[in-house]
This record gives sequence, structure tokens and C-alpha cells, in this order.
Amino acid sequence: MSVAVPIILATPLVAAGVLAVLPGYRVSASVNMAATLIAFLAAASLLAWRPVTGRYLLVDDMNVVFIVLNTFVGFTASVFSASYISYELEQGRLSPGYLKFYHAMYQAMLFGMNLALLANNIGVMWVAVELATLATVMMVGIYRTSAAIEAAWKYFILGSVGIALALFGTILVYVAARPVIGEGSDSMVWTILITRAQAFDPSLLNVAFVFLLLGYGTKIGLAPLHAWLPDAHAEGPTPISAVLSGLLLNVALYALLRFKMLLAANPAALAPGPLMIALGLASLLFAAFMLYSRRDIKRLFAYSSIEHMGIVVFAFGMAGPIGNFAGLLQMTMHSLTKSAIFYSVGHVAQVKGSQRLADIGGLTTSHPVLGWGLVAGVAAIAGMPPSGVFMSEFLIVGSTFAREPWLAAAVALGLLVAFAALLMQLAKIAFGEVRGATGPVRASYLPMFAHLAIVLIAGIFLPGALVRWFQHVSEMLG
Repeated sequence: MSVAVPIILATPLVAAGVLAVLPGYRVSASVNMAATLIAFLAAASLLAWRPVTGRYLLVDDMNVVFIVLNTFVGFTASVFSASYISYELEQGRLSPGYLKFYHAMYQAMLFGMNLALLANNIGVMWVAVELATLATVMMVGIYRTSAAIEAAWKYFILGSVGIALALFGTILVYVAARPVIGEGSDSMVWTILITRAQAFDPSLLNVAFVFLLLGYGTKIGLAPLHAWLPDAHAEGPTPISAVLSGLLLNVALYALLRFKMLLAANPAALAPGPLMIALGLASLLFAAFMLYSRRDIKRLFAYSSIEHMGIVVFAFGMAGPIGNFAGLLQMTMHSLTKSAIFYSVGHVAQVKGSQRLADIGGLTTSHPVLGWGLVAGVAAIAGMPPSGVFMSEFLIVGSTFAREPWLAAAVALGLLVAFAALLMQLAKIAFGEVRGATGPVRASYLPMFAHLAIVLIAGIFLPGALVRWFQHVSEMLG
């Protein structure tokens, strides 16, 4: 096994233990950033050097997409968090003791996500997703207000229901594999399961996938399983909102795609595409209309995340070379763009002293850099050219129209409704009369603009190596 994989897993685990006892906020923030940078560099090395697959850990083209994205956004969120949380400490919203807890839980969350993405055992993957969820739950409630504690409990209860359904689905996959592979851990090893899946009982696989779709779909935030997501975004620290939208939703999606591949390998099993199309399209349409009535800026972009994860799941449900390619690109662009938007929203909430949309206005006048950065982020997530989101959504609508014109019309309707809603809300926030306080910007702009630059470049030019890589992953997904 390459040294990169142990570094990716051990760094956040060791850092969590160190940060739990380390005194001093500035030192803790620096250690947090250093740990995430080391994990990102180790993940990036997997692009060139692949380790040999073991019984418990796996690196292939598919999970490298996720692990590199996961560690990169984890690093930029830690850079943003360092200055953002410092201001929260100055304002008395967090105590030094809570900051130790915050940094330790941040690394524990990253460890859980990294382990879920690298696991070659479906049981270990389930445990890792649950670990990441529990760490995130504790961070959502870190402000200890009644609303934050309520949001954390809501997330915990709904997430527990979802993960229980996913556990039952995982057990059913084991039951389906046991007569073919035999007793023991081999019946949970992904690389063995995928080679023998054609011999599994298709009826058990069908029932398993329904539970897995509902279970991991809860974590993805698909409607009507989404109720925890807006509250978690609104009440938790903004860096955690960026990680939730940019990373944790992707980890649950990754788990679901692995099981989708199992069904695709069994010709007698249920086609997973129609179920994913139905839930994805329902999420897109539901969230698009909900964008019009939001009164909290973080809830607004939480519903935007539900919309975009619906688009991604829809694309993977349509499958095929173009559908899968577009789904991968949309997932990547959404992670980068939405985390950039939440970085800007964190700035806005601090300078205005409020998350209420009624208290936010005229940002391009009062804070030009912040205001125009938010405009760029919203324009990108709304799918305006030349952003990478425009490219992926164009591919999704175009490929769907070639196969199912009525479905393409429904997707286009959802995208147009969401587009109009976001522009309407943006006009109130960024332009017109200045509303609310006009405090100084304290947190770093660098993570926000780094993400937006990547999204803009991706909309103009995708390197040939990246295209070939995504095409190969698309073939793996079937």
C-alpha cells in the first residue's frame, strides 16, 4: 500500500487528538490548516502513483475523483475557518473551550469522510459515513443556542433514520453475496463483490438498493428526505455549511454509486436508473420553487444544494457515457462553487451581523469585493456561461433530450425556475439600497476566489487528461 493512503487517513486522526488538547486558538488554527494541507498533497499524489488494492482499502479512478476534491475543499475550508472562527471568538459566540472541540471535530469529520471514500469494505464504508455524520452533528450545535441545538438534534434523528436504512441495505447485500462468496468478510469486500455480482440473487439486490437509496439519499439531501439540511446550514458555523454542501453530500453520493454499480453488474436486477431519476427530478423541482420564499441567506443556498444534488442524481440515473460524465462534472463544479458561495455568505453574515435577507442589501456598494464575489458565485451556480456548471447542465439537458425529450423539458423547467429565483434574490442582496450594518470584512477572501477561478477556467477549458479520466470513470459507472 502506498504511503499516501496512510497519510490521508492518519493525518486527520492524529490531528484530531492533538487539537483536542492543544491550547491557544492561533496555534490550533495553524495545525488544522497544516493537517488538511498534508492530506490534500497526499491525495493529489494518487493522481500519479496508485497503491495496490488491499482487503480494506481501495484506490481506483472513481474514488480518486472524490478524495482529491474532498481534501482540497477540506483544506480551503480550514483556511477560511481560521479567520472566520477568530471573529466568532472575539464576538463571544464561541468560547476557547468550544474552539478546541471545533477543530478536533473538524479533523474527525475529515477522517470519517476520507475513510468512507477509501474503504474497500461496504461495512467499513457505512461506519465511516456514520462517523462523519456524528462529527458534523456536534459541530452544527456548537453555538449552543436553542435553534442550533434543535437543528443538531433534527440532523441527528433524521440522519440516524437514514443511516439505519442504509445499514439494512448493506446487510441485504451481504446476504445476497454470502451464498456465492461464502461466510466472512469476503462477502463485504467491494472488489470481490463487483466481480461476482452477476451471480447474486437479484430480488435481494433490488430490495437492498431501495433501502440504500432511501438511506444514503437522506444524507445526500434528496427530497423528501432533506428536512435536516436547511436547518443544519442555517444554525451551524459557515465553514461547516461549506463542508456539508461541498463534501459530505458527495460522500453519501459516492456510497450510493458504488451500490448502483453492483446492480448494473447483475443483468436480472432492477435497473436503478428510474428510481434515481425520479428522486433527482423531484428534488430539483421542489428545491427550485422553494428558493423563492427563503428569508435566511444560508437556508437559500441550502435549498440550492438540494436542487443541485437532485440534478447530479438525475444525471447518474440517466447514466450512459454522457450522463455519467455530466454527473461527475456537475458534482465537482457544485462542490467548488457552493463552498465558494458559503465562504462569501460567511463574510456577509459577519459584516451585516445577520443572516436575514431583509438585513442584507447593496453589497456591491458597501463591500464591492465581497459583493461582486458573491455575484460571480451565484451567477456560476445558476448556470450562467462560461462557468463549469453551465457546461455540465448543458450536457445533462442535451443528453436527456436525445433520449427522453419530456424528461429534458422537466429538467429545463426546474433549472429555469431556480435560475430566476437565484437572480431575483441576488438582485436584492447585491444591488440597490444598502441595508443592514457595514462592518469590515475579517475573514480571508483567498478560498472564495480560488474556487471561483477554477470554476471559471473549467467552463472555458478542460484539460484532455481530466476529460479522459472522467470518461473512464463514466465507463465504470455503466
